[in-house]
Amino acid sequence: MANPILSTPAYLSSPPVQEACSLVADLCRLFYPQGWVTGTGGSITVKVHDDSVPKSQQLIVMSPSGVQKERMEPQDMYVMSGDGNILIEPSPKPYPHKAPKCTDCGPLFMKAYTMRDAGAVIHSHGMESCIVTMMNPSAKEFKMTHMEMIKGIKGHGYHDELIVPIIENQPQESKLTDSFAEAIEAYPKATAVLVRNHGIFVWGDTWISAKTQAECYHYLFDAAIRLYQLGIDWTTPDHGPLSIPRAIQQTPATGGSQHDNYAVESSRKFIVLDIEGTTTPISFVTDVLFPYARDNVRKHLISTFDNKETKEDIELLRVQVEEDCKNGVAGAVPIPPENSGRDSVIDAIVTNVEAMIKADRKITSLKQLQGHIWRTGYECKDLLGIVFEDVPGALKKWHSEGKKVYIYSSGSREAQRLIFGNTSYGDLRGYLCGFFDTTVGNKKEIRSYLEIAQSLGVDNESEILFVTDVYQEAVAARAAGFEVLISIRPGNAPLPSNHGFKTITSFVEI
Repeated sequence: MANPILSTPAYLSSPPVQEACSLVADLCRLFYPQGWVTGTGGSITVKVHDDSVPKSQQLIVMSPSGVQKERMEPQDMYVMSGDGNILIEPSPKPYPHKAPKCTDCGPLFMKAYTMRDAGAVIHSHGMESCIVTMMNPSAKEFKMTHMEMIKGIKGHGYHDELIVPIIENQPQESKLTDSFAEAIEAYPKATAVLVRNHGIFVWGDTWISAKTQAECYHYLFDAAIRLYQLGIDWTTPDHGPLSIPRAIQQTPATGGSQHDNYAVESSRKFIVLDIEGTTTPISFVTDVLFPYARDNVRKHLISTFDNKETKEDIELLRVQVEEDCKNGVAGAVPIPPENSGRDSVIDAIVTNVEAMIKADRKITSLKQLQGHIWRTGYECKDLLGIVFEDVPGALKKWHSEGKKVYIYSSGSREAQRLIFGNTSYGDLRGYLCGFFDTTVGNKKEIRSYLEIAQSLGVDNESEILFVTDVYQEAVAARAAGFEVLISIRPGNAPLPSNHGFKTITSFVEI
């Protein structure tokens, strides 16, 4: 039976109630920069802690719906009885504020209170909690093991398997109540429920427990997404190569291969090619292009320092180096302002560029400057673009068949054009329809390939064939819907066993 004292004006204005209201507002302001409660989304509820009141009877504070969560004040909160009846409703605010409305998550919050004896519940719309449910659209659970932050989840240790149930989203949050309750009942060890394409509900015995676990869940989800992009399995203790579902059926090539490679019958009209290890030996980049840029960066800057193009290169590097210095990146030294003298600026740039090249960093500022240095080298005939001997014939054949061929490399688009425009086989750019670099995104991220598909205007991502030598790039491209082949060339890095991709040693096999 409800305690009538708890609904009196004196108790409703008491310090425990006011502190709980202030706490919800403080937590929303804290979570807003994390992206958990942006766009008026997300919600928080806590019980009013009072040792003199049984937990089941303690009052409940809930945040309102449809408001700017980072601007809420304690008086904006709803205060309810332990069974969910509203005792205090916030007063309306003038235009443009909406009329007060209690969170749509209320029925779900009450399930966590009644079924798990929770002391607080956090509903987050954090991007990680949304994306992690989309990596496998048919999965009913999120699983992870052998990650340190699992220890922050109640009842779990480092070696334990964390399992979070996933329920399907609905147009209104209140319609999630039944499936939410079913998940709570079916997973007695769980302290959270994921909602596909939506977010997560996390509860704890206290607000501190709920907050701690919410932070750990978001960390683990972000880790899983990054591991997925790298082709690493986050669900197994050894975190080995990701086992790709729907493995491609492989058909042995005619003529017999001694490298376990396979011929490919591809009807794709779009082909996207990597450069290093695919069209061009890795050694050409590491042993020729990189040393040339490193050895000539000072000469290039001195001779072109006052050019508009070089000034743009310097400013782009300056922004990158400022960020590197803040993050403590090894080898980064501040680039002095231009009015400090040309020589000091050039000295700093040379130091940074040498460190970036040594670390093989795939950053736009470095790649752009390298491209301009290499352009001079090609113009002076110091450099000659190298491609494997099967590449020119394949490009010519695909061109005659009406296939559209593009390049996607971490090198700048200018550097790409220079390689294919200055080969020992002549200018091959006439067989290519375009060039993509890291301005569309990191080559190991799914979104980069989705951006390329958008640029090509395909109806379906599966219309695109991507050829690369890097396993993590292959994983990302396949996840985006591309058909993928892995190029096996001399000097390429070894592939994980059971990688699940078709491989080729020559473009003749395509």
